[in-house]
Amino acid sequence: MSEQETELQKAMKGIEDISDFPRDEWCEAIEGLSEELGYFEPLGEHHSVAFLDEKPRLLVTFESYERTTERTEKGYPIGMSLAGEHGWSSLTLISHGPDETGDWFRSKHIYRYFDRLVDEGFFEDFDQVVFYGAGACGYAAAAYSVVAPGATVIAVAPQATLNGRLASWDARFPKTRRMDFTTRYGFAPDMLEGAEKAYVLYDPKVEADAMHAALFNAPHITRVPCRLFGIDPEYEIMEIDALAPILEAAMQSHLDQRVITQALRKRRSHMGYQRRLLAELAPSSRPYQTALFCRYVLRQRRNAPRFRRAYDLAMEVLEGQGKALPPAQPAAKTKNETA
Repeated sequence: MSEQETELQKAMKGIEDISDFPRDEWCEAIEGLSEELGYFEPLGEHHSVAFLDEKPRLLVTFESYERTTERTEKGYPIGMSLAGEHGWSSLTLISHGPDETGDWFRSKHIYRYFDRLVDEGFFEDFDQVVFYGAGACGYAAAAYSVVAPGATVIAVAPQATLNGRLASWDARFPKTRRMDFTTRYGFAPDMLEGAEKAYVLYDPKVEADAMHAALFNAPHITRVPCRLFGIDPEYEIMEIDALAPILEAAMQSHLDQRVITQALRKRRSHMGYQRRLLAELAPSSRPYQTALFCRYVLRQRRNAPRFRRAYDLAMEVLEGQGKALPPAQPAAKTKNETA
């Protein structure tokens, strides 16, 4: 373990909670940490970049003030936190303006910043580079990955573009109608041409996300359906602690769809996923599957009235049909119970 790695990990362990800080104070806190272990640089009025140096692996993330302060334990960017824990370098592009359009990182200041990194050969100093982002930030991660040929890209529910001629069917972001998605770094799928591998995670039941995902179509791009993860898959992925193992595998160069699928299996015991699955089953039309599923959940959670009601209704339907469930499997005993 290098001296710098020790300093970085100590600094990340000792950070204060900034999740309730106003935007300006939040940026100042990140600047203070970054200046100590790397650098912090404003990129125009509403964006900044924070770099923490710990070669030879680099995690590049695109994050917003709102999502970061809501989703991380102490309010620091996801990429910065994970990189600090694992001894990776981190390059964190931050959107901290009051306007959500900044989350797509469509700014000439950012173009110039990445141009400078390319001219300096910045990404050539790292053995492994991983780009990550979700939603609008997933678009940015895919779009800017072109500056680091050979990188691995992980984008969760990204937009391919919001150019009105190509994506007029996506009306979710009315404030972006005047934004330019036709100039540099514009069409995200094209910007992935230089990536070694790219993974697009999305819920196929969210129509607009599925349509964007379909535009990411190349042999080195793997689309990973995350069924019933909803309109904000990143939140669900973080709730089941699946993001860290996915990024760790990417950093070790052994990420594939099997690894992602294994990481996402934890959703089976996550209440949000279980509720969405219950809503899809419907006790009256699919009583057998509903009863089996609810019985499984109720063995995990005693206080789950929604599942209890659905189970009782499904059982009434099954009784009327003269059907019964198979006997429940006995719960697996713990080591202490079998000793």
